[in-house]
Amino acid sequence: MPVLNRAELSRTGVIFVALLLAICATSAVAREFRAADTQTEDYPTVQALRYMGALIAERTKGRHEIKVFHSRQLGEEKETIEQTRAGAIDLNRTNVALIGNFVPAMNVLAMPFLFRSIEHMQKVLDGPIGGEILNSFEPYGFVGLCFYDSGARSIYNGVRPVRSIEDLKGLRIRVQQSELMSQMIRSLGAEPVEMPYGQVLTGLANHLIDGAENNWPSFVTTDHYKHAGHYTLTEHTMSPEVLVISLKAWRSLSAEDQGIFREAAQRSSLFMREKWRDLEEQSQLKARAAGVSIVRDIDRKPFEDAMAAIYAKAAQDPAAAALIERIRKVE
Repeated sequence: MPVLNRAELSRTGVIFVALLLAICATSAVAREFRAADTQTEDYPTVQALRYMGALIAERTKGRHEIKVFHSRQLGEEKETIEQTRAGAIDLNRTNVALIGNFVPAMNVLAMPFLFRSIEHMQKVLDGPIGGEILNSFEPYGFVGLCFYDSGARSIYNGVRPVRSIEDLKGLRIRVQQSELMSQMIRSLGAEPVEMPYGQVLTGLANHLIDGAENNWPSFVTTDHYKHAGHYTLTEHTMSPEVLVISLKAWRSLSAEDQGIFREAAQRSSLFMREKWRDLEEQSQLKARAAGVSIVRDIDRKPFEDAMAAIYAKAAQDPAAAALIERIRKVE
């Protein structure tokens, strides 16, 4: 058996320690990330998360994977946001109105009648303003990765067609668990009922609520259209969805892997938009075929005017007021 001198022993020890550290480091960063989404398995946001996961697995050679929990498997959005903030869930796709309870800039994107069109919204989110908003999440326990489209939200109910604000009087309308959304419905003369997304179908079927407000795909894929046959294109909000990662999970990634996650998220956003356009069109056709009455020709100005108090309140916050003004100026 060869005898190693002190120098050789020292070199061997250094090499051994280096190898051991490399092995430990590799195993420490390799992991499966849990992603939450309340939508069904075939919904565009769920498909986009899986697409993102495939990109990440490919770029990291299988070191990192994303496991998507859809259909509220990890809880309703309000619960999953809190779990993501605490680091119990790694990634979360959520509507801006709910995460606005934590991240102030999100409340601006949820403001009613802020965006003139879907194209206007996309131009804002794809530009410097969108980047700045995503970068504002970190102090609140999240890192913003990208925005997903969510179309335009409109009001639907099972009592009567809504052609004017007067037609909303007395209707109990479900809204997200967000004070801003409650204020909006109250300003239109209806009664807001804050309710988790997963309970809306039961609420409509049992007449606990008269209606709700959401986009075309959510209206149809959840079977809400079977109990609320009047859909009015108020298109009062065009607030997007946002994909966040918990700060805890983000800090566990190397700088290189953080870049991979960001790029994969941005690519998944473009992928999601294509899927969304197709589903939106299919959903409208299905609702029309089922006999849903669709009110398109409303005078939107009285609806917009009813939001004056909401915008006056937002104007009291200089940062929110400045952001609203910048968004409105985007051509």
